[in-house]
Amino acid sequence: MADEPRRDIRFAVVAQFPPFQSRDQHGQLVGLNIELGNAICQQLNTRCTWVDQVLVESFQALEARRFDAIMGIAPTSRRRQWVSFTDNLYPFITRLVARKASDLVPTVASLRGKRVGVLLGSNREAFARSKWAPAGVVIKSFWLNDELVRSLVAGHIDATLQGTVEIRQALLDTPAGQDFDFLGPAVSAELLGDGVAIAVRKPDIALRNDLNHALERLKQSGEYLRIVQPYNLDEPLVSP
Repeated sequence: MADEPRRDIRFAVVAQFPPFQSRDQHGQLVGLNIELGNAICQQLNTRCTWVDQVLVESFQALEARRFDAIMGIAPTSRRRQWVSFTDNLYPFITRLVARKASDLVPTVASLRGKRVGVLLGSNREAFARSKWAPAGVVIKSFWLNDELVRSLVAGHIDATLQGTVEIRQALLDTPAGQDFDFLGPAVSAELLGDGVAIAVRKPDIALRNDLNHALERLKQSGEYLRIVQPYNLDEPLVSP
């Protein structure tokens, strides 16, 4: 007996991270992950339902079937203990941002005693607390990027570890960001991952395969490029 067509995919999303996902002035979800999710559902001839969450790592809610997938999360070995991931939707590069005159770089020697802001529940928080905090770097976690950026501009923190696309929009491409820049090389580590994907429950192999096939068709048709180009994503890091 053939499987019934998939009627609906419930995507969990944290709508507080522009330009990937947020709500516009009318309360509508907008952003790269929303566009990609809707396009994938269209390829599968199914309906997208978006379920707002507080934290990105809503793995217990996923297991409880409150939704079918988590949109826009970096695959890491720690997260793979809980869930299965699709192919990467796009690359994700992590960098340190601080005042240009600070001469800080993303090393323990440079950051020891400094206050580094990260987003709560992010893979950058997991990395910083695991690798930097034990060596004397002070890690400050924030719910929202707006709060983090205000703290950085006011001098309450010395730097932030961020994805390049979101921090450009939140700070570097704004008038308040004139004195700030990416300092040092990109930070590459297994805890950070190097891309963004969709997480599903481990047994949901058919759903993962459907999502991967839909993504591949979007790329082959040119629709994928049309969606991602306006967001000026970084090229993926090339391993030596």
